[in-house]
Amino acid sequence: MGRKLTFAEAVNEAMFQAMEMDKSVICYGLGVDDPKGVYSTTLGLQEKFGKERVFDIPSSENAMTGVAIGAGLQGFRSVMTHQRLDFFLLAMDQLVNGAAKWHYMFGGQNNVPITIRLIVGRGWGQGPTHSQSLQSWFAHIPGLKVVMPALTKDAKGLLLSSIFDDNPVIFLEPRWLHNQQGEVPEGDYRTPLGMANVIKQGSEISVISMSYMTVEALHVVDYLDKHDISCELIDLRTVAPIDWDMIYQSAKKTGRLLVLDTGATTGSIAGEIIARVAIELFDDLHCAPRRIGLPDFPTPTSPALTKGFYPDAVSIAEQIVTMLNVDVNCGELSDITMPHDVPGDWFKGPF
Repeated sequence: MGRKLTFAEAVNEAMFQAMEMDKSVICYGLGVDDPKGVYSTTLGLQEKFGKERVFDIPSSENAMTGVAIGAGLQGFRSVMTHQRLDFFLLAMDQLVNGAAKWHYMFGGQNNVPITIRLIVGRGWGQGPTHSQSLQSWFAHIPGLKVVMPALTKDAKGLLLSSIFDDNPVIFLEPRWLHNQQGEVPEGDYRTPLGMANVIKQGSEISVISMSYMTVEALHVVDYLDKHDISCELIDLRTVAPIDWDMIYQSAKKTGRLLVLDTGATTGSIAGEIIARVAIELFDDLHCAPRRIGLPDFPTPTSPALTKGFYPDAVSIAEQIVTMLNVDVNCGELSDITMPHDVPGDWFKGPF
Protein backbone atom coordinates (compact mmCIF):
# COMPACT_ATOMS: atom_id res chain seq x y z
CA MET A 1 0.00 0.00 0.00
CA GLY A 2 1.48 3.36 -1.06
CA ARG A 3 1.20 6.63 0.77
CA LYS A 4 -2.14 8.42 0.69
CA LEU A 5 -2.78 12.11 0.16
CA THR A 6 -5.92 14.15 -0.26
CA PHE A 7 -6.66 15.65 -3.67
CA ALA A 8 -5.74 19.08 -2.26
CA GLU A 9 -2.47 17.77 -0.83
CA ALA A 10 -1.61 16.25 -4.20
CA VAL A 11 -2.14 19.61 -5.90
CA ASN A 12 -0.06 21.30 -3.22
CA GLU A 13 2.77 18.78 -3.64
CA ALA A 14 2.77 19.28 -7.40
CA MET A 15 3.10 23.02 -6.88
CA PHE A 16 6.01 22.61 -4.46
CA GLN A 17 7.83 20.24 -6.79
CA ALA A 18 7.27 22.36 -9.90
CA MET A 19 8.56 25.49 -8.17
CA GLU A 20 11.56 23.62 -6.79
CA MET A 21 12.42 22.16 -10.21
CA ASP A 22 12.03 25.37 -12.21
CA LYS A 23 12.57 28.90 -10.89
CA SER A 24 10.50 30.29 -13.76
CA VAL A 25 7.30 28.84 -12.21
CA ILE A 26 5.28 31.50 -10.39
CA CYS A 27 1.94 31.19 -8.59
CA TYR A 28 -0.66 33.89 -8.08
CA GLY A 29 -4.38 34.41 -7.67
CA LEU A 30 -7.02 35.56 -5.23
CA GLY A 31 -6.38 33.87 -1.90
CA VAL A 32 -3.17 31.97 -2.68
CA ASP A 33 -1.56 33.52 0.42
CA ASP A 34 -4.74 33.25 2.50
CA PRO A 35 -4.53 31.23 5.76
CA LYS A 36 -6.75 28.58 4.13
CA GLY A 37 -4.77 28.64 0.89
CA VAL A 38 -7.53 27.93 -1.66
CA TYR A 39 -8.77 24.65 -0.17
CA SER A 40 -5.24 24.26 1.28
CA THR A 41 -3.79 23.74 -2.21
CA THR A 42 -1.40 26.71 -1.92
CA LEU A 43 -0.47 26.45 1.76
CA GLY A 44 3.20 27.02 2.52
CA LEU A 45 4.15 28.15 -0.97
CA GLN A 46 4.75 31.80 -0.15
CA GLU A 47 6.73 30.89 2.99
CA LYS A 48 8.95 28.59 0.91
CA PHE A 49 9.38 30.57 -2.30
CA GLY A 50 8.78 34.17 -1.26
CA LYS A 51 6.37 36.93 -2.21
CA GLU A 52 8.10 37.48 -5.57
CA ARG A 53 6.98 34.06 -6.81
CA VAL A 54 3.76 33.51 -4.82
CA PHE A 55 1.38 36.42 -4.40
CA ASP A 56 -2.20 37.61 -4.18
CA ILE A 57 -3.68 39.65 -7.04
CA PRO A 58 -6.31 42.39 -7.42
CA SER A 59 -9.81 41.46 -8.54
CA SER A 60 -8.82 42.14 -12.14
CA GLU A 61 -9.03 38.77 -13.88
CA ASN A 62 -8.75 40.03 -17.46
CA ALA A 63 -5.78 42.28 -16.68
CA MET A 64 -3.95 39.60 -14.72
CA THR A 65 -4.41 37.08 -17.54
CA GLY A 66 -2.79 39.64 -19.81
CA VAL A 67 0.08 39.82 -17.33
CA ALA A 68 0.34 36.03 -17.50
CA ILE A 69 0.57 36.15 -21.29
CA GLY A 70 3.34 38.74 -21.11
CA ALA A 71 5.13 36.77 -18.43
CA GLY A 72 4.90 33.63 -20.56
CA LEU A 73 6.45 35.39 -23.52
CA GLN A 74 9.34 36.37 -21.23
CA GLY A 75 9.95 32.79 -20.12
CA PHE A 76 7.87 32.51 -16.94
CA ARG A 77 5.44 29.67 -16.28
CA SER A 78 2.42 31.12 -14.51
CA VAL A 79 0.02 29.09 -12.40
CA MET A 80 -3.06 31.27 -11.97
CA THR A 81 -5.60 30.19 -9.36
CA HIS A 82 -9.26 31.22 -9.24
CA GLN A 83 -11.47 30.02 -6.40
CA ARG A 84 -14.39 29.80 -8.80
CA LEU A 85 -14.48 29.25 -12.54
CA ASP A 86 -17.22 31.86 -12.71
CA PHE A 87 -14.81 34.64 -11.68
CA PHE A 88 -12.49 33.79 -14.54
CA LEU A 89 -15.17 34.44 -17.16
CA LEU A 90 -14.11 38.10 -17.01
CA ALA A 91 -10.83 37.03 -18.64
CA MET A 92 -12.26 35.22 -21.67
CA ASP A 93 -10.98 37.86 -24.09
CA GLN A 94 -7.38 37.45 -22.97
CA LEU A 95 -7.71 33.67 -22.91
CA VAL A 96 -9.45 33.15 -26.25
CA ASN A 97 -8.01 35.97 -28.35
CA GLY A 98 -4.60 36.08 -26.69
CA ALA A 99 -3.25 33.03 -24.91
CA ALA A 100 -4.91 30.39 -27.09
CA LYS A 101 -3.90 32.01 -30.38
CA TRP A 102 -0.35 33.24 -29.79
CA HIS A 103 1.60 30.09 -30.71
CA TYR A 104 -0.38 29.67 -33.95
CA MET A 105 -0.46 33.31 -35.05
CA PHE A 106 3.29 33.74 -34.74
CA GLY A 107 4.22 30.53 -36.51
CA GLY A 108 5.29 28.65 -33.41
CA GLN A 109 8.04 31.15 -32.59
CA ASN A 110 6.61 31.93 -29.14
CA ASN A 111 4.87 29.98 -26.40
CA VAL A 112 2.51 31.05 -23.66
CA PRO A 113 2.94 28.52 -20.82
CA ILE A 114 0.05 29.33 -18.47
CA THR A 115 -1.80 26.90 -16.21
CA ILE A 116 -5.13 28.29 -15.04
CA ARG A 117 -6.60 26.46 -12.05
CA LEU A 118 -10.36 26.88 -11.80
CA ILE A 119 -12.54 25.46 -9.02
CA VAL A 120 -15.85 24.09 -10.32
CA GLY A 121 -18.96 22.25 -9.21
CA ARG A 122 -21.66 22.47 -6.60
CA GLY A 123 -21.54 22.86 -2.86
CA TRP A 124 -23.01 25.05 -0.13
CA GLY A 125 -25.87 26.28 -2.31
CA GLN A 126 -23.67 28.40 -4.55
CA GLY A 127 -26.18 28.38 -7.35
CA PRO A 128 -26.29 29.85 -10.86
CA THR A 129 -23.22 32.13 -10.79
CA HIS A 130 -20.82 30.16 -8.60
CA SER A 131 -21.11 26.48 -9.50
CA GLN A 132 -20.95 26.25 -13.29
CA SER A 133 -18.99 23.55 -15.12
CA LEU A 134 -18.15 25.14 -18.46
CA GLN A 135 -15.48 22.79 -19.79
CA SER A 136 -17.17 22.54 -23.18
CA TRP A 137 -16.63 26.30 -23.65
CA PHE A 138 -12.91 25.94 -23.16
CA ALA A 139 -12.62 22.70 -25.13
CA HIS A 140 -14.23 24.45 -28.11
CA ILE A 141 -11.26 26.84 -28.41
CA PRO A 142 -8.36 25.60 -30.60
CA GLY A 143 -5.08 26.19 -28.81
CA LEU A 144 -6.31 25.32 -25.31
CA LYS A 145 -5.81 22.09 -23.41
CA VAL A 146 -8.53 21.32 -20.86
CA VAL A 147 -7.76 19.01 -17.94
CA MET A 148 -10.27 17.49 -15.50
CA PRO A 149 -8.69 15.13 -12.94
CA ALA A 150 -10.87 12.78 -10.92
CA LEU A 151 -8.36 10.56 -9.10
CA THR A 152 -6.01 11.93 -6.46
CA LYS A 153 -2.86 10.69 -8.18
CA ASP A 154 -3.94 12.44 -11.37
CA ALA A 155 -4.40 15.72 -9.50
CA LYS A 156 -0.63 15.69 -9.03
CA GLY A 157 0.38 14.02 -12.28
CA LEU A 158 -1.82 16.12 -14.53
CA LEU A 159 -0.93 19.38 -12.78
CA LEU A 160 2.79 18.80 -13.20
CA SER A 161 2.27 17.97 -16.87
CA SER A 162 0.12 21.09 -17.28
CA ILE A 163 2.67 23.39 -15.65
CA PHE A 164 5.46 22.16 -17.90
CA ASP A 165 3.37 22.22 -21.06
CA ASP A 166 4.51 25.06 -23.30
CA ASN A 167 1.04 26.36 -24.07
CA PRO A 168 -2.07 27.34 -22.05
CA VAL A 169 -3.89 24.71 -20.01
CA ILE A 170 -7.22 25.04 -18.20
CA PHE A 171 -7.09 22.87 -15.06
CA LEU A 172 -10.57 22.23 -13.60
CA GLU A 173 -10.87 21.03 -9.98
CA PRO A 174 -14.26 20.03 -8.49
CA ARG A 175 -14.52 21.41 -4.96
CA TRP A 176 -16.07 18.14 -3.79
CA LEU A 177 -12.89 16.23 -4.59
CA HIS A 178 -10.38 18.27 -2.58
CA ASN A 179 -10.79 16.09 0.52
CA GLN A 180 -10.84 12.81 -1.40
CA GLN A 181 -7.95 10.53 -0.44
CA GLY A 182 -5.91 8.26 -2.69
CA GLU A 183 -2.48 6.84 -3.34
CA VAL A 184 -0.08 9.32 -4.91
CA PRO A 185 3.42 8.47 -6.20
CA GLU A 186 6.36 10.45 -4.83
CA GLY A 187 8.80 12.50 -6.88
CA ASP A 188 8.35 13.94 -10.35
CA TYR A 189 5.24 11.97 -11.28
CA ARG A 190 3.48 13.15 -14.45
CA THR A 191 0.31 11.97 -16.17
CA PRO A 192 0.43 12.59 -19.94
CA LEU A 193 -2.11 15.09 -21.21
CA GLY A 194 -4.54 13.66 -23.74
CA MET A 195 -4.42 10.09 -22.40
CA ALA A 196 -7.55 8.61 -20.82
CA ASN A 197 -7.45 5.98 -18.07
CA VAL A 198 -9.26 2.64 -18.04
CA ILE A 199 -10.24 2.42 -14.39
CA LYS A 200 -12.09 -0.88 -14.79
CA GLN A 201 -12.13 -3.34 -17.67
CA GLY A 202 -15.53 -4.57 -18.84
CA SER A 203 -17.28 -6.25 -21.74
CA GLU A 204 -20.95 -5.21 -21.86
CA ILE A 205 -20.99 -1.41 -21.87
CA SER A 206 -18.46 1.43 -22.03
CA VAL A 207 -18.98 4.20 -19.49
CA ILE A 208 -16.96 7.29 -20.38
CA SER A 209 -16.72 9.79 -17.54
CA MET A 210 -14.96 12.92 -16.37
CA SER A 211 -14.17 14.76 -13.16
CA TYR A 212 -16.54 14.19 -10.23
CA MET A 213 -18.89 11.99 -12.27
CA THR A 214 -16.15 9.36 -12.27
CA VAL A 215 -16.64 9.01 -8.51
CA GLU A 216 -20.36 8.35 -8.96
CA ALA A 217 -19.59 5.95 -11.80
CA LEU A 218 -17.19 3.98 -9.60
CA HIS A 219 -20.05 3.30 -7.16
CA VAL A 220 -22.16 2.07 -10.06
CA VAL A 221 -19.70 -0.28 -11.75
CA ASP A 222 -18.77 -1.91 -8.44
CA TYR A 223 -22.43 -2.38 -7.56
CA LEU A 224 -23.41 -3.78 -10.98
CA ASP A 225 -20.42 -6.10 -10.94
CA LYS A 226 -22.07 -7.89 -8.00
CA HIS A 227 -25.05 -8.45 -10.30
CA ASP A 228 -22.81 -9.95 -13.01
CA ILE A 229 -22.98 -6.85 -15.20
CA SER A 230 -19.59 -6.03 -16.69
CA CYS A 231 -19.01 -2.29 -17.22
CA GLU A 232 -15.87 -0.75 -18.64
CA LEU A 233 -15.16 2.59 -16.95
CA ILE A 234 -12.91 5.13 -18.63
CA ASP A 235 -11.91 8.40 -16.98
CA LEU A 236 -11.16 10.95 -19.70
CA ARG A 237 -8.73 13.00 -17.53
CA THR A 238 -8.47 15.58 -20.34
CA VAL A 239 -11.37 16.77 -22.48
CA ALA A 240 -9.12 18.67 -24.90
CA PRO A 241 -7.46 16.77 -26.40
CA ILE A 242 -9.69 13.71 -26.08
CA ASP A 243 -8.22 10.22 -26.24
CA TRP A 244 -10.30 9.08 -29.21
CA ASP A 245 -8.34 5.86 -29.76
CA MET A 246 -9.16 4.57 -26.29
CA ILE A 247 -12.83 5.52 -26.62
CA TYR A 248 -13.13 3.83 -30.02
CA GLN A 249 -11.41 0.65 -28.82
CA SER A 250 -13.72 0.40 -25.83
CA ALA A 251 -16.93 1.17 -27.73
CA LYS A 252 -16.01 -1.31 -30.44
CA LYS A 253 -15.39 -3.99 -27.80
CA THR A 254 -18.63 -3.52 -25.83
CA GLY A 255 -20.99 -2.19 -28.51
CA ARG A 256 -22.67 0.11 -25.99
CA LEU A 257 -21.73 3.60 -24.91
CA LEU A 258 -22.82 5.83 -22.01
CA VAL A 259 -21.06 9.17 -21.53
CA LEU A 260 -21.24 11.12 -18.27
CA ASP A 261 -20.75 14.88 -18.16
CA THR A 262 -20.66 17.44 -15.34
CA GLY A 263 -21.91 20.26 -17.58
CA ALA A 264 -25.21 21.11 -19.24
CA THR A 265 -26.32 18.41 -21.67
CA THR A 266 -26.76 20.50 -24.83
CA GLY A 267 -23.43 21.33 -26.46
CA SER A 268 -21.59 19.07 -24.03
CA ILE A 269 -18.38 17.08 -24.28
CA ALA A 270 -20.60 14.01 -23.91
CA GLY A 271 -22.55 15.02 -27.01
CA GLU A 272 -19.36 15.41 -29.03
CA ILE A 273 -18.12 11.96 -27.98
CA ILE A 274 -21.43 10.34 -28.92
CA ALA A 275 -21.45 12.11 -32.30
CA ARG A 276 -17.93 10.96 -33.15
CA VAL A 277 -18.54 7.36 -32.06
CA ALA A 278 -21.82 7.22 -33.99
CA ILE A 279 -20.05 8.48 -37.12
CA GLU A 280 -17.01 6.22 -36.85
CA LEU A 281 -18.46 3.06 -35.28
CA PHE A 282 -22.14 3.01 -36.21
CA ASP A 283 -22.10 -0.62 -37.38
CA ASP A 284 -20.37 -1.77 -34.17
CA LEU A 285 -23.01 -0.41 -31.80
CA HIS A 286 -25.72 -2.72 -30.37
CA CYS A 287 -27.97 0.16 -29.33
CA ALA A 288 -28.14 3.93 -29.45
CA PRO A 289 -25.46 5.61 -27.31
CA ARG A 290 -26.70 7.67 -24.37
CA ARG A 291 -25.43 10.59 -22.31
CA ILE A 292 -26.08 11.95 -18.86
CA GLY A 293 -25.43 15.60 -18.10
CA LEU A 294 -27.07 18.44 -16.23
CA PRO A 295 -30.47 19.81 -17.30
CA ASP A 296 -30.31 22.81 -19.63
CA PHE A 297 -31.10 25.26 -16.84
CA PRO A 298 -28.99 27.46 -14.56
CA THR A 299 -27.63 25.52 -11.60
CA PRO A 300 -30.05 25.98 -8.67
CA THR A 301 -29.35 27.11 -5.12
CA SER A 302 -32.13 25.72 -2.93
CA PRO A 303 -32.01 22.16 -1.53
CA ALA A 304 -35.47 21.50 -2.98
CA LEU A 305 -34.15 22.09 -6.50
CA THR A 306 -30.60 20.75 -6.24
CA LYS A 307 -31.86 17.39 -4.97
CA GLY A 308 -33.34 16.52 -8.35
CA PHE A 309 -31.01 18.54 -10.54
CA TYR A 310 -27.74 16.61 -10.35
CA PRO A 311 -27.37 13.08 -11.73
CA ASP A 312 -25.98 10.50 -9.32
CA ALA A 313 -25.12 6.82 -9.06
CA VAL A 314 -28.78 5.79 -9.18
CA SER A 315 -29.51 7.66 -12.42
CA ILE A 316 -26.34 6.25 -14.00
CA ALA A 317 -27.22 2.69 -12.99
CA GLU A 318 -30.79 3.05 -14.24
CA GLN A 319 -29.54 4.14 -17.64
CA ILE A 320 -27.11 1.23 -17.85
CA VAL A 321 -29.67 -1.45 -16.97
CA THR A 322 -32.09 0.09 -19.48
CA MET A 323 -29.50 -0.09 -22.24
CA LEU A 324 -28.69 -3.71 -21.31
CA ASN A 325 -32.36 -4.61 -20.87
CA VAL A 326 -31.79 -6.28 -17.50
CA ASP A 327 -33.69 -6.12 -14.23
CA VAL A 328 -31.67 -4.72 -11.31
CA ASN A 329 -32.87 -2.78 -8.27
CA CYS A 330 -30.85 0.41 -8.72
CA GLY A 331 -32.56 2.08 -5.77
CA GLU A 332 -30.22 0.24 -3.42
CA LEU A 333 -27.47 2.61 -4.62
CA SER A 334 -29.22 5.52 -2.91
CA ASP A 335 -27.68 4.35 0.37
CA ILE A 336 -24.14 5.06 -0.86
CA THR A 337 -24.62 8.18 -2.95
CA MET A 338 -23.58 11.47 -1.40
CA PRO A 339 -25.83 14.21 0.04
CA HIS A 340 -27.23 16.60 -2.49
CA ASP A 341 -25.22 19.71 -1.60
CA VAL A 342 -22.08 18.68 0.30
CA PRO A 343 -19.99 15.50 0.01
CA GLY A 344 -20.41 14.82 3.75
CA ASP A 345 -20.24 16.21 7.27
CA TRP A 346 -16.46 16.59 6.96
CA PHE A 347 -16.86 19.38 4.38
CA LYS A 348 -16.27 22.66 6.23
CA GLY A 349 -14.96 24.89 3.45
CA PRO A 350 -13.54 27.19 2.31
CA PHE A 351 -16.31 27.47 -0.21
